[in-house]
Amino acid sequence: MTDPFTPSPELKAVARRFFRAVRERDGKAMRNLLSRSAKLRFIGTAPNERWSGQSLRDGLAAHFNEAPPFLVDEETYGEAFEAGDTGWAIFERSIELQGTPVPVDFRFTLIFTMEDGTWKILHRHASIGKPNADTHGVEHRALDELAALASASDLPETHTDIVTVLFTDITDSTTLAATLGDRLWTEIVQRHLIMIEDCVSKHGGQLVKSLGDGTMSVFPSAAQALRAARSVQQTLAQVQQEPRLSVRIGAHTGGVVHSGQDFFGTVVNKTARLTAITGPEEIRVSHATRTMVGNAEFTFASPLTVPLKGLDGEHLIHKFEWQT
Repeated sequence: MTDPFTPSPELKAVARRFFRAVRERDGKAMRNLLSRSAKLRFIGTAPNERWSGQSLRDGLAAHFNEAPPFLVDEETYGEAFEAGDTGWAIFERSIELQGTPVPVDFRFTLIFTMEDGTWKILHRHASIGKPNADTHGVEHRALDELAALASASDLPETHTDIVTVLFTDITDSTTLAATLGDRLWTEIVQRHLIMIEDCVSKHGGQLVKSLGDGTMSVFPSAAQALRAARSVQQTLAQVQQEPRLSVRIGAHTGGVVHSGQDFFGTVVNKTARLTAITGPEEIRVSHATRTMVGNAEFTFASPLTVPLKGLDGEHLIHKFEWQT
């Protein structure tokens, strides 16, 4: 069967024009892009955000004018298709509104119809993306676990557990190794790895593997992982002799597949990607890890919504203030 829908650059442009009109509070442009049909429908995030027909056309500009101005607007995903006189577009944008410190993942779908030779919006559904863990306490893992199991299908006795994965990585290690020479650098790295393992085991974790001068550990709880990460940074901060090593640390919580002493899956991959964008002497954690530990013991700052290499969408991460 032939798919009747084809990619539509024209509808992508119309969708972007509508979003620009919203951002610029251009009520006339918004109205001109809407269908004149009584079947016109808009649905928003809140339970009562459902409008239709002429009242929607008349009141849309006033509705958007109630929102604070945009400070940041970045398109993260967009596609559109058409078939005959109908079409649709779906977009994701990262927006920051005046008075809100954290960017919001904004999603909207537009359904179009052709009226007098011009594409018009017949239906719009928009929402503010929030992780499932925030809305109903569960981070869906079924598809991730299937993918992990597929990659580990040749391993005996695979199991799935909820853990916090912790990665450490020495920054500027290539420069240090070249300066010190292989023999001295190897000795320094070995001492460093022993220190990491001591911090991990002291706080109830398991050092899974060392990856050159980096490490991967797992912990039964997010709090234990962050205590170990803080201990690593505090230990390094007290070192006086040269070379003074600095590390980046990343942590993420979720379901991992493991066989024997090794661990696999999306949670492991996400932790590695998160660590890769963390700065020297920093600890960055996923929103899942941040949510797990609550507000009692740890302090977090600088929330960012970022892309992570090899992973779809945008990801909210937090900086763990280990020095406080």
